[in-house]
Amino acid sequence: MDSSDSKDLIILRSSDGFEHKVDVKVAKMSATIKTMLEDLGVGEVNEAVPLQNVNNAILELVVKWAEHHKDDPPLTDDEDIKEKRSDDIDPWDQEFLKVDQGTLFEIILAANYLDIKGLLDAACKTVANMIKGKTPEEMRRTFNIKNDFTPEEEAQVKKENEWCEER
Repeated sequence: MDSSDSKDLIILRSSDGFEHKVDVKVAKMSATIKTMLEDLGVGEVNEAVPLQNVNNAILELVVKWAEHHKDDPPLTDDEDIKEKRSDDIDPWDQEFLKVDQGTLFEIILAANYLDIKGLLDAACKTVANMIKGKTPEEMRRTFNIKNDFTPEEEAQVKKENEWCEER
């Protein structure tokens, strides 16, 4: 941040001890941090805010995302209730979330911990798009999941769920 007015900045400390000076408006994209600042009083936060569940690499990405979206209008309750779609991801978010699976899942965990709904939605929609139209075997390969069903158990599950198969 280039701002010389330190009252508008807050320091966020990652789980691995790295500190990031962030505009308060950007930090408040996180409902968790916003609540913390309101409870403590923004002017009274003179030390770094520790984020125990977010490492430096992921915190950098979260801050980058929040800086890009800081002027977005807040999500309304109507948007919360409407049917969820996975094909309406903002183009900037689509590009931003073109990361390896491990990083994508770390972003999801961080967005959930920090309560950043927009980032959580975009990241989860990205995962949904990775799954869409795939067979269970293709999903296992995509996400490196071991099939621990015996052939008999797998046949039983398929039989119990025949009703939901597309025909």
